[in-house]
Amino acid sequence: MPLTVTVLGTASPHPGPDRPCSGYLLSGAGAEVWVDAGPGTFAALQRHTDPARLAAIWISHLHADHSADLLAAAYAFAFGGMTPPAPVPVYAPPGCARRLAGFLGRPDVDFLKSVFDFRDLYDGHDVRHWNLRLSARAVAHGTEAYGLRAECQGSVVAYSGDSGPCPALTELAALADLFLCEADIDVHRDGEQVHLTPEDAGRIAREARVRQLLVTHVGPTLTRESATARAAAASGRPTFTAVEGDIHGV
Repeated sequence: MPLTVTVLGTASPHPGPDRPCSGYLLSGAGAEVWVDAGPGTFAALQRHTDPARLAAIWISHLHADHSADLLAAAYAFAFGGMTPPAPVPVYAPPGCARRLAGFLGRPDVDFLKSVFDFRDLYDGHDVRHWNLRLSARAVAHGTEAYGLRAECQGSVVAYSGDSGPCPALTELAALADLFLCEADIDVHRDGEQVHLTPEDAGRIAREARVRQLLVTHVGPTLTRESATARAAAASGRPTFTAVEGDIHGV
């Protein structure tokens, strides 16, 4: 299978027992990319690969439930015997390195350069690691946030990150073999458009004509089972629940 997605964590907005926050291991053509670094996902990542082998780290946005375990990785790479052969590229919204340095009480980011190579994401950002292509689209989340489209040898995985309904999501997911999509909320509150309901996720999957929908990042007002059922009814196509440890190939 050209592309696989290993589910490391799906919880929102905080980790639970045996359920880390958002994080996935994307593998294709020999490249391994850690997509989102929610709390608890660095430990889960080690069940599936040596983190020092990562080709890259990709962060959709800088909310803590998607990025906080960069701190764990920094400690592992710098002090824990997992030193990578070269600084690992970190594709993230601008300011990621500064936030990490600030958490550690450091006035500059230079000390991180031995383990991380921070590269700013932007709408239309496109990069290749061997035959794995990673493309970013800006999505609606009330802060700078990106969805991901990964392509490898004709197979496509799309990832919503965190987003409200927006045209970019449908474009991002167009004809994807697997659409990994959040369904965080039960209903939209007071016109807020920063997350998706299960019906939103299903509608986008249907409009984008994806082959499979994988529901993730289900918040505390829903159960994963009910969110998946509601998304399936709206999508009209095979729809599954993202569960920690599962591996999905396309």
